[in-house]
Formats: sequence, structure tokens, C-alpha cells
Amino acid sequence: MSATPVSPAKRKQILRVIFISLLLDLISFTFILPLFPKLLEFYRNLETQDDSSSILNRIFFGLNAYKQSFSRPISDRYDIVLLGGALGSLFSLLQAIASPIIGTLSDKYGRRTALLWSMAGNIASVALWVAATDFRTFLASRVVGGLSEGNVQLATAMAADVSNDKQRGATMALVGVCFSIAFTFGPALGAALANIETVVANPFATAAGFSLFLIVVETMYLYFYLPETLPSSRVTPVTSGSILKTGSEQQKHIRTNSHTLLNFTHFIFILFFSGMEFSLPFMTYDLFAYTPSQSGRLLGFMGLVASILQGSVTRKLHPLRVVQLGVVACAASFFMLGRLTTEAGLWGAATLLAVTTATVVTGLNSMSSFEAAEGERGGKLGNHRSWGQIGRSCGPLLFCSLYWWAGRDIAYAIGGAGMLGVCAIVFGALKAPPKSLPQK
Repeated sequence: MSATPVSPAKRKQILRVIFISLLLDLISFTFILPLFPKLLEFYRNLETQDDSSSILNRIFFGLNAYKQSFSRPISDRYDIVLLGGALGSLFSLLQAIASPIIGTLSDKYGRRTALLWSMAGNIASVALWVAATDFRTFLASRVVGGLSEGNVQLATAMAADVSNDKQRGATMALVGVCFSIAFTFGPALGAALANIETVVANPFATAAGFSLFLIVVETMYLYFYLPETLPSSRVTPVTSGSILKTGSEQQKHIRTNSHTLLNFTHFIFILFFSGMEFSLPFMTYDLFAYTPSQSGRLLGFMGLVASILQGSVTRKLHPLRVVQLGVVACAASFFMLGRLTTEAGLWGAATLLAVTTATVVTGLNSMSSFEAAEGERGGKLGNHRSWGQIGRSCGPLLFCSLYWWAGRDIAYAIGGAGMLGVCAIVFGALKAPPKSLPQK
């Protein structure tokens, strides 16, 4: 038995479905990003100290005990920063647990089946956010979302399923473009919708409701238009001569970089990058008193720059060169943010962060897909994403704690030093897969 190659027309159709569905998913996902500071303030003000039994107040009690372990006094206004970091860490930790399972199930039962079940969980998660008139319900929405979000890794696996070696880099860049476009419009749209109050008990219900609408539309679109892409499901009888040929073609998959090295690189990069990325709205809130709308515009600018780079640079460069470009830009942005005094400097650092967003993860995903054989791709990409999510689960909490304890300048200086270590790994240890040259 041999997998039947996807025709160019079929490949184009599948990639269109992947692109549109992932774009809807990520726009919905990014709605909440600029809202976190105000959203957490809302729940803190709602659940007053009189209700000591509430989950949120028990969390703040733990935070106060944690604060007292430091020698320097820490203002209560930083409570929101650390709480935001903790929630970001929780979501990513749940993703790290779920990603390998979702990937393995997609190898066994098919990408389409796994994705539709993932979408059911996403709908439940956003529905809980719509109904979140208290912190307990909002926390439940983040837990359900963390355990069910599999769209990105499955989109990556499906894109790899329908692409040959020469097409792989450009195809992965297409997935990256979805991120960039979503970050261009999603945060700004979420911030704008948050200004429309439709439910007094939940002032963020409008943004949550529109997010739910997008997720439901995406699910229906996938159900009706997405075919199965798992190669083992596209099989046709072959002659004995073809069997002999297939046997020679499917010898043991030769790897240029071990998955262990790629997964560790993904982990250590995301560990530093996600902490800085998550702290950015809180830093602008603290340093320049940015509103959700202003934070949304900053994230939108980063998304616009990243989308331009994805279409013009990332898809044409060798995946290893893409990763190298991104980690250098990230290290520079860390040092800029640590010495920030003006908004002009902030937007300059944001431009470098956009370069990072457009390159590193896309390049690492592409390299990981090259090192995975056909029948293990879902599981290997799931593991790769899981290591990134472990880094993302630790990064926000660790970085926000460092920001809280040592101050912005020291936190970003340490982050920059860590990113220089990532540069050493990327330039010194990673090798270019021989089949990964972009298609002319």
C-alpha cells in the first residue's frame, strides 16, 4: 500500500480551508490578550476582601504570602501582573499535557476527527467566558480551553501532510501568516468590542460573544469543507513492482537534527520569549498607562509587520536561517525593553518582536516536520508543541516574578542574556535539513 499524492488542485483547496479556519480561530483567541489587565482588575474589584472564601481571594492570599518572601517591598498594583502570569502559565501547562495526546490521536484516528473534537472543547471554553460573571467561571473557561486547543498543531500537521519537501517551508510560513494577520486585527477588535457593554454583570461579554460566534462558524466550516489529510487514509492498491519501489523509498527516516535538540531549542526559546511577550501589556500599562485599545494597536502593529515578513521573507528563506534571524532580533528587543524610556523606543522594540514572531516558531516547526516520518508526524509535532508550551507555562510566571521582584530593567537584561544563550544553540548546534530548501 502506498499513499496517494495530493493533486495540486486538492492541495490548494485543503490549504485554503486550513488558512481560513486557523485565521478565524486565532482572531478569536487574540481577543482576550489586551483585555487581561482590566479583566483581572474587574474580577478583583468584584470579589472584595469581604468574601475571603472566593477562589480569587484565596489566590491573592497566596500571592501576598509569596510577596512577603522577598526582601524588598512590592506594591499591590503588581498583583495583577503576577496573576496574569499565573493564568498564562496554567493555560500553557494544560496545552503541554494535551498536545502530545491530540497529536497521537490524530495519527491514529485522523486529523479531521481530532480537530472537530478539539473545536467542541473550544466552543465550551468560549461559552464559559461569555457566562463568566465571576472569576471561578472565567478560570474554568481557561482550563477547558487549555485542554482542548489543538488547532495550531493540527493545522501544522495537515499542512505538512499535503506538502512535499520543497514546499514545506513555504507552507509552514502560510500557517505563520495566520498568526500575523490575527495579531494585526484580533487584539484591536477585542479591545474595541470590550468598550461595548451588553451585560452589566460581565462587561467583556460582547468580546466573548463575538469570539464564540467566530469559533462556531469555524467549526461548521471545518465540518463541511475539510477532508481527511492523514497520508495513511489516502491509500490505493499497487502492483508488486510498486511495492518494491515503495519499500526502498520508505527506509528508516534519516534525521539531520534530533527531535530532542529541536524540542529543547523550542522550549528554551519560548521560556524567555513568552515571559517577555506576556509581560508586554502589563509593562505598557505600568510605564505608559496604556488602555486596552492602545495595547491592541501595539499588538496590531506587530501583527502587521509580522504578516508582511511572513509573505516576503520567511517563506523564501531556509528554515534554519529564519530561526537565526528571529533569535537575534529577539535578543536585541530584550535589551531595548530593559532600557525603555519613550514610546518611540517601545515601538522600535515592538518591530523587532514582530520579526521574532514571524520567524522562529515557523522555522522550528518546519524543521521538526522534516525530521518526522509520515506515520509519526502528528505525534512528533504534538511533542514539539508540548515542549514549547512547557516553556510558555513557566515563562510568564517566572518572568513576571522577576519583573515584580527585581524591576523591569534587570528582568529584561536577564531575559536578553538568556536569549543570547538561545542564539548560541541555534548558530552552534542546529543543522539545516538537506531537503528543506524552499521551492523556486
